[in-house]
Amino acid sequence: MTENLLELRDVSMVFNAGASQTVALDNYSLTITAGNASVITIAGESGSGKTTLARLVLGFARPTSGEVLYRGRNIWTMSRAEWQTYRREVQAIFQDPFAVYNPFYTVDHLLLSPMKSFGFARNRSEALPQIEEALSKVGLRSADVLGRYPHQLSGGQRQRLTVARCLLLKPRLIVADEPVSMIDASLRATILDALRKLKEENGISLIYITHDLATAYQISERMEILYRGQSVERGNATAIIQTPSHPYTRLLVDSIPIADPEQTWDTEVEIPTDDAGGGSERQGCLFRWRCPHAMDICANVRPSFFTVGEERQSACYLYQNHSMLGMEE
Repeated sequence: MTENLLELRDVSMVFNAGASQTVALDNYSLTITAGNASVITIAGESGSGKTTLARLVLGFARPTSGEVLYRGRNIWTMSRAEWQTYRREVQAIFQDPFAVYNPFYTVDHLLLSPMKSFGFARNRSEALPQIEEALSKVGLRSADVLGRYPHQLSGGQRQRLTVARCLLLKPRLIVADEPVSMIDASLRATILDALRKLKEENGISLIYITHDLATAYQISERMEILYRGQSVERGNATAIIQTPSHPYTRLLVDSIPIADPEQTWDTEVEIPTDDAGGGSERQGCLFRWRCPHAMDICANVRPSFFTVGEERQSACYLYQNHSMLGMEE
């Protein structure tokens, strides 16, 4: 039996603000096995629940309901020793490559401090060979970055340093939340290549969180599309990008800029950007207010996942004649 590295089991996250509620995640489940390293993308527009998902996986927030399991253990009932191992093996790469740095410390402190905390080195001389190796793996030279302050480095260098820091702690899983959205386009390929090598050369699984399907296409094997806290399409990343099935996924793919000034986007169908009439209602299909294919059943019963192709499912009644994976009221 294959051990699960990470499992989110029916996780919900609800934020209360007075009399109103915001459901960031709604009975969401995700499994990453411990056997073969993999890259899974969680994609969706702003407000879909992506960052909330990242915070739950990293243990920064406790779910309203459901469980976050790491190697079969609920992270909120772990012993101190288990929690320490979890904190080392699950690392993060955040969106802003400057905000994660303390401007009063040099780069050396950023790299050396966690190594001491987790027992990988007692002093600088012990840590330096490991630091130089990690920097080399992300395309940096120690002579160019060590001894410098964060403001003396470019955004691309700072983000690659964050990747190097993760490598030093020998993690099993990295959560990358929009890691290239604030990086110059010319450097995005370098960062994405460094992330891809984490999986191929170091056996590290990656949860890649983004609204940018173009970068997701470059790095991912599996993909899940989130909409208002629910997964609406999941499966093989290439298949989802090339032939999206869910109407929401089609809109996301159609929004990818085309590198051809002679080719224009399809503007024949006007789709509202807001959930007109949706509000906090969670019954039925949550996308029906914006969907050009909405049917009567969409207003009453939440669609389950239907198989629409090899290794791909879509939560849409357009595919209700396909194999059904389960019904959720």
